[in-house]
Amino acid sequence: MTASHTITGEEPEHLTQAARCQAQVDPLAALRRPGDPPWDVYLTGTVFLDIIFTGLDSAPVRGTESWARGMGSSPGGVANMATALARLGLKTSLAAAFGDDHYGEYCWDVLAQGEGIDLSASRTVAGWHSPVTVSMAYEGERTMVSHGHEPPPAAVFGAEGAPAHPPRARAAVASLTPGTRAPWIAEAAREGTRIFADVGWDDTGAWDLAGLADLEHCEAFLPNAEEAKRYTGADCPRAAAHALTAQVPVVVVTLGPEGAYAVDRRTGEAAEVPAIAVEALDPTGAGDVFVAGFVTGSLAGWPLADRLAFAGLTAALSVQEFGGSLSAPGWSEIGAWWRRVQALPGQDPAALQRYAFLEGLVPEELDRVWPLRRAVPTIGFRRST
Repeated sequence: MTASHTITGEEPEHLTQAARCQAQVDPLAALRRPGDPPWDVYLTGTVFLDIIFTGLDSAPVRGTESWARGMGSSPGGVANMATALARLGLKTSLAAAFGDDHYGEYCWDVLAQGEGIDLSASRTVAGWHSPVTVSMAYEGERTMVSHGHEPPPAAVFGAEGAPAHPPRARAAVASLTPGTRAPWIAEAAREGTRIFADVGWDDTGAWDLAGLADLEHCEAFLPNAEEAKRYTGADCPRAAAHALTAQVPVVVVTLGPEGAYAVDRRTGEAAEVPAIAVEALDPTGAGDVFVAGFVTGSLAGWPLADRLAFAGLTAALSVQEFGGSLSAPGWSEIGAWWRRVQALPGQDPAALQRYAFLEGLVPEELDRVWPLRRAVPTIGFRRST
């Protein structure tokens, strides 16, 4: 195990000029005070190298060869959400293991140098190869094949698989595992970090809410409709959202093409926002971008409906680009969308009003000094000097 990339110091001085140009808006500017935590959001998890094929007419058929009209490579896994948060202007810290192969070096460079994400809690593991996912997008959906091995947790972060003492942060995003506690979540919550949680599919089939013990430390839970219904036994995802508020104050249930529904037990608020119709190129990472948008609005103190609308918008913009992480929109993309929809004839004034909160946020100048990095077909090209 090596830590050759490790950056010392708690203050976020890792930001490159490129990253500063990308983050044109600081959504927390009015809230920042001396003595604040050095990071807005902390995450830990597995970074994959994602290889994405798009433009398939149908699912691959056994015994045949399929050709894709598009291909992109980018960091994936937890990198999807970390990049989305950083592009929205949040100071983001990521703890992850990186392989000491070319894939690992590429992912580290993209995240640290390209996106300005703090990797001081991350480590490069000697002799461990990077996990890889191949994603095939067709018919509005995707099929994924992944390969990888768990890094040796004790050699990387300690027995818990994450840093023993997570850095101070306003918020953390945790992916809950049924039947398993992650001790770092409780410790971060005790330090005042607001925990936002999502969850994956329960392969055990138990769907037992008691198995999500770390929900007691969370401020918000963001399952999809099917997950919410299975955990509560409700027939309706909206009813499931209300039932889940017995476990966690804020529940957001994504409804696929119908949008999303949210309820806040503390205020009694409920909100529903329809999905934005777009032509999707690649849905990889859209759920992560949605969570990043909701976390951003929550830390900024926006009303529940605005947070929900912003999360849906960022997710909708992301599916129009290749890849999970590098498809995440920045403020220029958000601003360009807002200017464009206002200029379209025949717009429903009520629909426009739903996004009027963007008017005071998006940059007036939409030209970027440094374009957002996008997924590329290959990571093998040498850089020009």
